[in-house]
Amino acid sequence: MRAKASSLVLVKSAAGKMVKRPKFRTDETVPQSGIYKVQHRKHRLPHEVTLLQDQQFPRCAKCQNAVTFELVRDVNTENDGIRRYTSQICLYELPVLDDEQEIAS
Repeated sequence: MRAKASSLVLVKSAAGKMVKRPKFRTDETVPQSGIYKVQHRKHRLPHEVTLLQDQQFPRCAKCQNAVTFELVRDVNTENDGIRRYTSQICLYELPVLDDEQEIAS
């Protein structure tokens, strides 16, 4: 009895199709509302945060300015209804989580 042929096909990716997204730093102005990936220099794994256009990128409570931000998904504030609310919460500093404090001990 013969083995069934595999239906998997290996596809070579096209060169130059990988888009390199710009990275932003603390205190720069958020150019576009959206979900941003946050990367800390040493003490924390990457995570995501939602920021609104024209706010400042926040610093980290632990590593201060040693964080970078990369847009993961943009948000159209006009269509998504974000601007219709009169009050907004501004994130000025990324908090240190309790788990991080226990690990540091």
